[in-house]
Amino acid sequence: MEHGVRSGQGPPLTQVYRCLLTGRCPDWTAAEVADVVCSAVCGPVPGGEDRERCHDNSVALSCMSVSLVDKIASCLTSRSVSPAVTSYCEEVLRLLLGDGDLMSQLVHLFQSKDLIVSHLAAKSVSTCVFYSLQTSGTICPVWRQTCVLAFHRSLPGTELDACLWSLTEVCKKLLKGAHQVIFGELLAAFDSALSSLCSKFLPEDGGTKCDRGTTLCLLLDLLEVLTASTWICGAAVCLKSQIITHSHSSALLETVSGSSEYFVKKRALLLLKRVVLQKAGEDWASGDLLLSGLKHEQLSSDMSRLAHNVLTAVAADWLETVQVESASFFGGTRAVRGEEDQKPDCVMLRAVSLLLLKSAELRIQSAAGTGWSRATEVYGYLQSLWSFLRRCSVLLSALTHRCCWISVLFGEQDDDMMEAAKASLSIFLHHRRCSGLEDLAELDAACASGNNPHCIFLLLLQSVSFDHSILLDFLISTETCFLEFLVRYLKYLSADWPGFTAACGRIGCQRSLQQRSSPASCGGDVLEQKTKGDEWTTRTDQTETI
Repeated sequence: MEHGVRSGQGPPLTQVYRCLLTGRCPDWTAAEVADVVCSAVCGPVPGGEDRERCHDNSVALSCMSVSLVDKIASCLTSRSVSPAVTSYCEEVLRLLLGDGDLMSQLVHLFQSKDLIVSHLAAKSVSTCVFYSLQTSGTICPVWRQTCVLAFHRSLPGTELDACLWSLTEVCKKLLKGAHQVIFGELLAAFDSALSSLCSKFLPEDGGTKCDRGTTLCLLLDLLEVLTASTWICGAAVCLKSQIITHSHSSALLETVSGSSEYFVKKRALLLLKRVVLQKAGEDWASGDLLLSGLKHEQLSSDMSRLAHNVLTAVAADWLETVQVESASFFGGTRAVRGEEDQKPDCVMLRAVSLLLLKSAELRIQSAAGTGWSRATEVYGYLQSLWSFLRRCSVLLSALTHRCCWISVLFGEQDDDMMEAAKASLSIFLHHRRCSGLEDLAELDAACASGNNPHCIFLLLLQSVSFDHSILLDFLISTETCFLEFLVRYLKYLSADWPGFTAACGRIGCQRSLQQRSSPASCGGDVLEQKTKGDEWTTRTDQTETI
């Protein structure tokens, strides 16, 4: 069969693809389609004067044929087509992967210098591997061998990138499809190779790291999937590669402070933030799926190790080495109206803040009854965080009441704001138990560290204009931990009503204290509360925000 026009209907591959998109069986037999696909993927590039033109045509044909293989396999894995189309696709795939040995050719395309061809090959191979695992439970030997060798060699390039992306995609599909047993068998086949790869890309001894940003980001994507698998599979799958993020957390912290490419720093920091919040995989896995597994005993010690490494780094002035660039927008990051208009990257600021707060909370929880009770130490971490935020944000440095920082920084990020408030409350309660201070003195010390729970709660109410319907939404929402925070705060409030009334006076009833409070969003309007007699007046200003 020719690759060109047939009976004036256009290229057969295009026609076959369109038929599958509409859920119809193509007019060509399965053997004809398999023959065209194999010829397009495996055919040599002709020489002569038209070499460049022929090469372009060959690349385009390869992309079309590889995409068609992916579409055929996707029709089978989705199980959303008619029995006739299913039977047709099964026959084509049997001819391609059996008699045609197409998988070897597709895996070979991982090395292609054309990034589009390499990526499409990885996409197609991933779908075929998932189909094979779903139907027979067998791992494609060619794909497995290629990926294992690439991981052990650890040479940055298109082949390693394609292998990382492909394994990540297959793992996601298995986890989302609740194939925990198959996932465990697959990961066991790659466990040692992944450990070897990470020891070279994320050395724990601070050795030389890979500077190829694309490869590092693909590795971080895979690490997030592996971390999420610990919560999805629970005790059913316990492998070394699942806790690489925890065991190599010190190296990830060094990547945040030392990587030459800002997007790599940001990706590594967001991974650590999601792990410490136990929300790894939230972009592709539902909340119910992440909570479906029975937690294994090792998880708490892994989280404690992560928290310990973060706090150790903060104590060693890690925050001084973290650079925060200006906030990005659709046009880039360069100043438009001058350097004075630049605002810091709030995503980085929030991630650093939550990483430290949750690490301190985890440290408190894991050290309960073990003697970690130095009250000044935990507030020392908050002081370090406050110094970091003042260095990076003009707005935060101008705050006269430090307890405003949570509502100001997190803005519309309700889920992160509630996590920060809950962690801050845990830190305060720990300090209150250990410091031996009187209640009023304790609250004054908390205000100095931006950690007074009464102020934080009142400022939260103020940020939503005391709208009870919004609070009700928070209470019934499964996307935030507001209910957990509120129950713990009200339990404390019942024992410290004088502290609450003092906080009310500090925030709303003192003429001398006129301050800005939380913005509607990071970079949006700011609600400014001012005192006028015994009443509060609220106005909305367009002001410089983070």
